[in-house]
Amino acid sequence: MASGKLYQVYTAFAVALGSFVMGSLNVWPSYTTSLFTAENTTLLSTAMSDSEVSLLGSLPSLGAMIGTGVCGLIIDKIGRKIGGLAICLPYVLSWAIIEVSSSSMLILAARFISGVGGGAFLAYAPIFISEVAETSIRGALASFPMVAYGLGLLCSYILGWFCSYHIIIWLNILMSVSVCLLLFLVKESPTYLVRQKRDEDARKSLAAYRGVSASSMIVTEELATLKAQLSPPTQLISINEDSQTKTDEGENEKLNLENGTVDEELPKMSPIKLLFTEPASRRAFTVLGVIITMQVFMGIVPVQVYAKNVFKEADPANADLFSVIFALVFISGCSLTAGIADLAGRKVLVIVSSVLVAIWLVVLGLQMQLKFAPEWVTVLIIMTYCFCFMFGAATVPYILLTEIFCPEVQNIASMIIIEWVWFINFVIIGVFPYFVKFFGMHGTFYMFAAVGILNATFSYFMVPETKGLSNMQIQDLLVRRKK
Repeated sequence: MASGKLYQVYTAFAVALGSFVMGSLNVWPSYTTSLFTAENTTLLSTAMSDSEVSLLGSLPSLGAMIGTGVCGLIIDKIGRKIGGLAICLPYVLSWAIIEVSSSSMLILAARFISGVGGGAFLAYAPIFISEVAETSIRGALASFPMVAYGLGLLCSYILGWFCSYHIIIWLNILMSVSVCLLLFLVKESPTYLVRQKRDEDARKSLAAYRGVSASSMIVTEELATLKAQLSPPTQLISINEDSQTKTDEGENEKLNLENGTVDEELPKMSPIKLLFTEPASRRAFTVLGVIITMQVFMGIVPVQVYAKNVFKEADPANADLFSVIFALVFISGCSLTAGIADLAGRKVLVIVSSVLVAIWLVVLGLQMQLKFAPEWVTVLIIMTYCFCFMFGAATVPYILLTEIFCPEVQNIASMIIIEWVWFINFVIIGVFPYFVKFFGMHGTFYMFAAVGILNATFSYFMVPETKGLSNMQIQDLLVRRKK
């Protein structure tokens, strides 16, 4: 059993490493732009213009929207393992282009390509982790991608501080290749194998992820449950309403598996139709969509943008150090979630985090409005805000993304939600200057604080507590809460 958990950890680490590379490439322009814009630059044939510099930072987000859209198609067609290798290739290709190119256009094209890989991994990691993680460690494993993203930020800031341009590129190529190598050693997802009607391979995969023999009752029962979930009726029935029927069906399924027979399949809905018509899936999609939207409008992206200017104003000589500390705060917040998500629960983390974020945003707004403390205090406030945001409000929605959907709709729901995240991030960055113009910086932070209070209130009444529950129990909870 312990070996199975270790293998689950390894798989989560392998898929999360793609988020590490995304974090690294996202902040790469912060210490590279000055090299590209210098009049005497030797890296490019001609210095970059202001519009090209803007694209250098924004093109990965545009590529990410495409990567998220194609991710589900790829991993459903060729599998989670080979699909993961395929979506890793844009990373390797983009950094290789940057290394050999002296053309601004080619470098911008490479940044777009890298975003395709990053967006794909943001959707891919929750899907794969949800399909292999067992209940007792699911929350911790689901936090891996966010922790890895923070580690990518940290390592990239440190590399930019100490290493040369070409060494940084080669280290990123090495890391991208490492993702491919690690994914090559993972087992295929049992969910994908069942969908392909490869029951014997699914049995072996489950055995590896659970650390037991392929003939064990644990594997037989989980395989039966998985097959039942992947052939759902038009509406899920509450466990409590028909427990005896479910028990009989489970026993029959296990007998069929042992005898090598398969029941005739019933007609079933398409995943997209099931997502929006089946009560549990529809409610899960609505709740997660609301809290992830409010998460973005709690202002972390524009506050990060503003933080860079604050660091330079507070102490230009230590701006690199502040950036590294900021990344460490980011990681520590995510790591705290990974450590306590399966103890404290998901709901309480979102509520506490959102309230603390609102408090510190009010303090930040007052500092902007009244200047009641030195500039370094502003840096400290931003660091505290970031930590409070990351340990709950930022991370828990992605844990829920791996938990609250039945396997039949997991892929399509993940893709739609991640696409929505990229879009609303684009919106908040776009409207932020207008908010500042009309309401002032302090007024904008007060608005973000109000969203934090709304998020805490909504989560208290609407977010289900999924700690320690199986996927079937979560679906039952969603149906009962709906009623």
